[in-house]
Amino acid sequence: MAGKAAAPGTAVLLVTANVGSLFDDPENLQKNWLREFYQVVHTHKPHFMALHCQEFGGKNYEASMSHVDKFVKELLSSDAMKEYNRARVYLDENYKSQEHFTALGSFYFLHESLKNIYQFDFKAKKYKKVTGKEIYSDTLESTPMLEKEKFPQDYFPECKWSRKGFIRTRWCIADCAFDLVNIHLFHDASNLVAWETSPSVYSGIRHKALGYVLDRIIDQRFEKVSYFVFGDFNFRLDSKSVVETLCTKATMQTVRAADTNEVVKLIFRESDNDRKVMLQLEKKLFDYVDQEVFRDNNGTALLEFDKELSVFKDRLYELDISFPPSYPYSEDARQGEQYMNTRCPAWCDRILMSPSAKELVLRSESEEKVVTYDHIGPNVCMGDHKPVFLAFRIMPGAGKPHAHVHKCCVVQ
Repeated sequence: MAGKAAAPGTAVLLVTANVGSLFDDPENLQKNWLREFYQVVHTHKPHFMALHCQEFGGKNYEASMSHVDKFVKELLSSDAMKEYNRARVYLDENYKSQEHFTALGSFYFLHESLKNIYQFDFKAKKYKKVTGKEIYSDTLESTPMLEKEKFPQDYFPECKWSRKGFIRTRWCIADCAFDLVNIHLFHDASNLVAWETSPSVYSGIRHKALGYVLDRIIDQRFEKVSYFVFGDFNFRLDSKSVVETLCTKATMQTVRAADTNEVVKLIFRESDNDRKVMLQLEKKLFDYVDQEVFRDNNGTALLEFDKELSVFKDRLYELDISFPPSYPYSEDARQGEQYMNTRCPAWCDRILMSPSAKELVLRSESEEKVVTYDHIGPNVCMGDHKPVFLAFRIMPGAGKPHAHVHKCCVVQ
């Protein structure tokens, strides 16, 4: 039976996971990843669960097709998930389409004890009862139960074939309607470029793309409901501020390419102490002398440099972060806690919500103290991203003020 016996309401688990690494090294990583994921499911015993994956299928989707099929089959039929008798899986497998491919995968699982759950049909503009297990893949554009878009190429012109975009679904549980948006925003292409300005040029690109998504999901086409946006936002710490703080007493050496005079490396050395190297910065190198600064007290001292969400403070809310930066972890299966020295560690993977969704979550917190916002697999290699989850309960009557709206959505 899902949920603790005495706890009222519907237990909800939202998970975001950039799983690209799992398909690049499936033999070593998938087993551990699934074990840690199932443990979180077992601990929180959700009635309704959403798993939003980015980079599903890895860097080479075509080569990973068999691993993709195996992973999906495992999730749908494993013993750990046997009480979830209804599921919806949406996989963007249209890898041959440069115009549409996002590599997003959205999984939704419904516990056998959960009654009266409905999913919105965006074409018919009505809710439909969810029964059975169904998988949708390849061309998701024709599926009426979701909205999917890839960001325009001109959002990130220096990346010839970006796979960034979003998938939106809408659900109704206990008269409470909400949107779930799987999102993948643009990365920092160069540490050197990110360091040049504060905020960085990449931060501006992410701001534009996220603003587009938020405008899209609250436009006039459909009734406005609460929404949760969770995925790989690629939010980064403000690089210039971080470097200035980490290297306060350092001197900087600039290395330029002999042929183009372009800056290819920055070396920060201590002013004394035999001019010891503290930080080396290249396009894809962020090699700091002491990784513990990113792990001490879960890296919370660095949260002051996590500024990208502040632009949306009136539109998006997040619970307090109490876990270390979710990226970039070593992909070596033996190093579950080690960061790679390719990027400055950052909280890329997040679960954000609208103001009304915040009220939904915090209402359960005030009544039951059952809200958890954390990462998965802290000591285990989960790939270069640690998945992040939010567990809460939708309390009885939470959606009643809007009940009249959903009664008019004739359910089929």
